[in-house]
Amino acid sequence: QVQLVESGGGLVQAGDSLRLSCAASGRAFRSYTMGWFRQASGKERKFVAAISWNDRTYYEDAVKGRFTISRDNAKNTVYLQMNSLKPEDTAVYYCAADLTLTYKPSTYDYWGQGIQVTVSS
Repeated sequence: QVQLVESGGGLVQAGDSLRLSCAASGRAFRSYTMGWFRQASGKERKFVAAISWNDRTYYEDAVKGRFTISRDNAKNTVYLQMNSLKPEDTAVYYCAADLTLTYKPSTYDYWGQGIQVTVSS
């Protein structure tokens, strides 16, 4: 069992930066692929970024070059550094964990509660 808690969201202006954190409980954190997803109001949840157990990273095209995912296995934490934020990045951001490497939300076993990121123009 893995429990995930996101932090670091908030209201920022376009062009600003934010760093989201996701703290995981439970053992074997280093074995999990960790993903970030986002869900804008009225829309489906979509893949943003993922980092595998061996630190391979994957990004949605819209965030490549602006967002960076990283993990600290000693702290059981995964991060999402978001730079050059745009109003279209506004969404609830979710952290997720799975033992397989996947982009599909439906295949992730564990989810955080989500955290709001709002980017004003």
